[in-house]
Amino acid sequence: METATVGRTGIQVTPLGFGCAPIGDLFVAVGESGARHVLQAAWDAGIRYYDTSPFYGHGKSEHRLGEFLRGLPRDRFTVSTKVGRVLRPTTDRGRLSQEYWHQPLPFTLHFDYTYDGIMRSYEDSLQRLGLGSVELLVIHDLDLLFHPPERMAALQIELATSGWRALEELRSGGAVRGVGAGINSVGLIPRFLDLLDLDFFLVAQDYNLLDHDVLDDDFPRCEAAGVAIIVGALFASGILATGGRDGATYRYAEPPPEVLQRVQAMEAVCRRHGVDLATAAVQFPLAHPLVAAAIPGATRPEYVTGNVLRLQTPVPADLWAELKSEGLLRPDAPVPGA
Repeated sequence: METATVGRTGIQVTPLGFGCAPIGDLFVAVGESGARHVLQAAWDAGIRYYDTSPFYGHGKSEHRLGEFLRGLPRDRFTVSTKVGRVLRPTTDRGRLSQEYWHQPLPFTLHFDYTYDGIMRSYEDSLQRLGLGSVELLVIHDLDLLFHPPERMAALQIELATSGWRALEELRSGGAVRGVGAGINSVGLIPRFLDLLDLDFFLVAQDYNLLDHDVLDDDFPRCEAAGVAIIVGALFASGILATGGRDGATYRYAEPPPEVLQRVQAMEAVCRRHGVDLATAAVQFPLAHPLVAAAIPGATRPEYVTGNVLRLQTPVPADLWAELKSEGLLRPDAPVPGA
């Protein structure tokens, strides 16, 4: 694959990366063997960017990714992991929430955006990965999805007055090449840019065929600041991969009727042009000039190879024009080939 640069970092990433939440057993068990097979499929398909987190399976994703990568040439791949949670061991399995993870490792999660918390999170991640370095660090889940407004404001102050010093030290000393923040809600990017000198944002849910509100203010602020975007939810948590069938979710919940109707209308347009909806979903966000990569996850090897094929599939310009003329895609959204 061709590569793109993540903002000002100089780090090159393939346009399709691999999001490693599923190999932490997100909602369903992938298992050790399943994780190896899906990672091998990603590598064989030319994917060279891997994003993980201590949160994913309470360390399980980092262990599995590191085991796979350690036998490969270190200069051939890029890794990002996340900071903001510290893992502490527990023998009480009853304390482990399985809201997200199937049988997480026996560690409890604690939000910590202090200097010491950031450094511990970073160093613990390197040990779980078994790597001497990662290229990119992401400030994780400092948003309203996980914290009520007052708590979030307090944690932002904690990060700005304490934790940010650790991130600046790591970046200026060359331990990492870029620092970003994960975003789950529209409107948070300007708040982060007012506080911190970031290199990129990992936009988890708010830029795909269904969601474009970041084009109003968030992305223009990034463009003015020279900040890159990595896109997380190409398929809006599943609905854009299946057209709403097979119990697919939207933002990890049951899709409302108006979203289902919109997806069905998009699918009809794609069908008229001989393209499946999932192909349009893969290609759309990568057309934005700020977007360096997208990082769909996968639980099976065929899902990975399918996404790579979708990236390479020709899509007629008339498809994008019809989506816009039907009011299914906003007129100012960048599209492939434009």
